[in-house]
Amino acid sequence: MNIHEYQAKAILREFGVPVPRGIAAFTAPEAEKAANELGGPVWVVKAQIHAGGRGKAGGVKVVKSIAEVKREAERMLGSILVTHQTGPHGRQVRRVYIEEGSAIEREYYLSALVDRSASRVAFVASTEGGMDIEEVARKTPDKIVSFSVDPATGLMPHHARHVAQVLGFGRELSKQAEDMLPKLYRAFLAKDMSLLEINPLVVTKAGQLICLDAKIGFDDNALYRHPDVMALRDVNEEDEKEIEASRYDLNYVALDGTIGCMVNGAGLAMATMDIIKLYGETPANFLDVGGSATKEKVAAAFKIITSDHNVKGILINIFGGIMKCDVIAEGVVAAVKEIGLRVPLVVRLEGTNVELGKKIIAESNLNVTSADDLDDAAQKIVAAVRKA
Repeated sequence: MNIHEYQAKAILREFGVPVPRGIAAFTAPEAEKAANELGGPVWVVKAQIHAGGRGKAGGVKVVKSIAEVKREAERMLGSILVTHQTGPHGRQVRRVYIEEGSAIEREYYLSALVDRSASRVAFVASTEGGMDIEEVARKTPDKIVSFSVDPATGLMPHHARHVAQVLGFGRELSKQAEDMLPKLYRAFLAKDMSLLEINPLVVTKAGQLICLDAKIGFDDNALYRHPDVMALRDVNEEDEKEIEASRYDLNYVALDGTIGCMVNGAGLAMATMDIIKLYGETPANFLDVGGSATKEKVAAAFKIITSDHNVKGILINIFGGIMKCDVIAEGVVAAVKEIGLRVPLVVRLEGTNVELGKKIIAESNLNVTSADDLDDAAQKIVAAVRKA
């Protein structure tokens, strides 16, 4: 789960991390009131969406009067902001963040994330703040330094000194870094974060180290421990299909392709997506119904797939272990009879109760193509989509 910048900064503030003062606003009058409360002479009006690249898209503006704050808030609120992360459809701006201006001397990059290969929290630091870190990694990888933290010892003073050295800090800034990094680490662990990105981390002209921007992602599997974090969820920033999937505890991610996929097991789902790409088409989603899905959950999954108007064909690939093939078949038949079938459907079933599952589909009189194995299924659905 992701949250907005102003929410991320509020969390960091709880842990004593230095961030600029700011107030969220949902209307232009609220923005004007916030600017008056913060005081001048410089303010920053920031569109709040779950995507990077806001500044380049006109979603971050530095202004020098209350009137300009109100004018920029009026311009942003309700507008569609298109960045390199939103896709061509963009995101509607429903809230803005009015923040006090900062006199920036230098910009840096700092993040913490889960290093799954090492089962540790890793920090990434770079002198190239304010830029897309992916671009920095591609063009100048030598300007990025990372290290992982041993959970047995936690973040140690030498870690902060290492970051200070990498970023070229002097004695005073090094002291501030030694104070800030443990707070970021504690926040990361305490809130079960999956990503904490500070871009940019800045040094002001007064010599203060502050987090000028903040992006936080949380481990969805740990959210039950954090009702305060759950309360920050903004469903307007999420795909409607993904929201619906979460109601049924389905693992669903919307993609940009044309072939909808329903699979049980994340590994099998990835293999299914790969083989669709191998034969020249693109998956429209990742959907893992899990190992204990009910008929109702399978029906809901099928409806979610068909609600995507980009879907030109559907591939169901089930290897029944805990998940029984007849349950999948019953769910699919129920969903198709309720909402109809407007695109080609290929089904590959194997495993527990496979013969019963195939019999249910065969006797349903639905226009469904059966497949013998995954390779056969992929070729059939790609051919059907191209023919259609």
